[in-house]
Amino acid sequence: MSPSHGLGFEPDLSDPYLAKAAALRDIFARDAVERDKAGGRPTEQIRLLKESGLLKLLIPREHGGHGEPWSTALRIVREFAKVDGSLGHLYGYHFGSVHAAHLLGDPDQAAALYRRSAGGNWFWGNARNSFSKTLFGRREGEWITVNGFKPFTSGSHVADALMIAWLDEASHEWTFAAVPADRPGIIVENDWDAIGQRQTGSGRVTFADLRVRADEVLDHGFDRGRPYRTLGVLQQQSVLLNVFIGSAQGALLAARDYTVTTSRPWLHSGVEKHTDDPWVQRTYGDLVLRTQAATLLADKALQAIDAAFARGRDLTEAERGEAAVTVAAANAHAGAVALDVTSTVFEVMGARASAASYGFDRFWRNVRTHTLHNPAEYKIRNVGTWFLTGAYPQPSNFQ
Repeated sequence: MSPSHGLGFEPDLSDPYLAKAAALRDIFARDAVERDKAGGRPTEQIRLLKESGLLKLLIPREHGGHGEPWSTALRIVREFAKVDGSLGHLYGYHFGSVHAAHLLGDPDQAAALYRRSAGGNWFWGNARNSFSKTLFGRREGEWITVNGFKPFTSGSHVADALMIAWLDEASHEWTFAAVPADRPGIIVENDWDAIGQRQTGSGRVTFADLRVRADEVLDHGFDRGRPYRTLGVLQQQSVLLNVFIGSAQGALLAARDYTVTTSRPWLHSGVEKHTDDPWVQRTYGDLVLRTQAATLLADKALQAIDAAFARGRDLTEAERGEAAVTVAAANAHAGAVALDVTSTVFEVMGARASAASYGFDRFWRNVRTHTLHNPAEYKIRNVGTWFLTGAYPQPSNFQ
């Protein structure tokens, strides 16, 4: 990518993990347009991620990882999304599944999964959409037999392990477990056909008499630190907001390069160079300012996430609530800005920039796809309710 001239879009390359991410970002950029058109599996890109060691980034050092804070991983999400929203999404969601045992299970289960994941250099997929009541389990001695399907199973098509969730047939309670992705009974349909996030594999996984061992079920009896256990959704919202930020930044940088090198001045502009047109200058200025503001708000949300996770099981409901409001505000604002930026850049690039060969539309398609899955309206209402009454968002699947 070309330099971003002190815009606040640059990663801190003195951080070795961000430096690795920036190098990977530039590799991913080489064929990002072609892969977006093809969809399917980013097999080579997952291989490169494994070689980089970045899949172990948040696993504690004592269990074979690097022990970095969440903000480092989320900044890497942002870097990847500058060129490829799918890879940013997959990387961030990987950690949501890696750490689910830590949030939902007992410490021994979490430690065992950390060690196995680090030792095997696993990439994790997600099949635990608790919004979808389409998967059911039946207890049979030391096994649970699981049947049904899950939609929106991001990363399942390239995963070594899956975090899954089903409804118990008898109790109708949610049950979570970590299982190998290649276990018999797991059928990855790879049927994702949305307009954006084309390589995330966010389609359907079918479960046909999948057998899950009782000791693979995350222990719901470990209930100390309830607010802490609800942080997973804030982590997920943080992944999306950094996909938005990276997409906006990436679209701006790509559009600027095109405008400087390729765009022609409009017939009635009265200028010889497109970059001398006051309309073009002002439009870019407005988009840059708004993206910088969204980035600063996203950085504030990174601090909130780090602080909440650092509190561990001592996290209070009020501390969780403060983090939820901060993340909601950053997410809603980032999505709105990214939608506008990724669309408006076409106006100042010109008609030829709409050619499919450039792939500039992928930025908007990726943002639009994500914003539809988690409407900003309800996050903005949460912020407004907190401002007026002091009430924090009630923890749920989406807040």
